[in-house]
Amino acid sequence: IIAAEDTRHTGKLLSHFNIQTKTFALHDHNEQQKAQVLVEKLLSGQSIALVSDAGTPLISDPGYHLVTKCRQAGVRVVPLPGACAVITALSASGLPSDRFSFEGFLPPKSKGRKDK
Repeated sequence: IIAAEDTRHTGKLLSHFNIQTKTFALHDHNEQQKAQVLVEKLLSGQSIALVSDAGTPLISDPGYHLVTKCRQAGVRVVPLPGACAVITALSASGLPSDRFSFEGFLPPKSKGRKDK
């Protein structure tokens, strides 16, 4: 199953590559109600891809409620990396993604990490 922000938009891309996987609409107006349905499908052994129209799911796009429910249910979330490691990690973390701050990586030595 492909959970898509807009199945019409995603359908064009899937059609271009002759991908016939079933799509499921998951957007801002239905995500809170539909996330549990998708978690149950995952728990029953189905695989689900979460896609957005442009960008990364959760980053100013739907997906937060689904990823949070997945993590609460012990369902593994595997992000497919893009150009930015921080955004990839955030998209699968289950943390709120509407506001966040990245202040750089921690120092490699424990004293430096403690001082941070």
